[in-house]
Amino acid sequence: MTENLKLLDVVFFWAHILIITFNLSGWIWKRTRKAHLIVVSATVFSWLVLGLRYGLGYCFLTDWHWEVKRQLGETDLPASFIKYFFDRYTSFRFSADTIDWGTGLAFAVVVVITVYVNYMKKR
Repeated sequence: MTENLKLLDVVFFWAHILIITFNLSGWIWKRTRKAHLIVVSATVFSWLVLGLRYGLGYCFLTDWHWEVKRQLGETDLPASFIKYFFDRYTSFRFSADTIDWGTGLAFAVVVVITVYVNYMKKR
């Protein structure tokens, strides 16, 4: 059972990394722009629509991931995967507010870019 949870933890970790990377860069290549728009829309849905019920910035993937981590005995998990990543894998120590603002700002820029490249640039 523990081996399955450890494997699931790794799968969730890499799913986070891939989604974050794709959210930030998927608009660059013409052939990935529609998929990027879908993934960005799903992120907006999670953060804002589901966020109305669970709290602004809610991420269902992080929720599932943290449940696995709790079952593995991890405690004091931050609200966001990005905060967790910076704390655990880098020497940078930013406050949760700084991480949240930086994440929100970067994502807002990406939303503007993906709307532009998918709808306005074609005109």
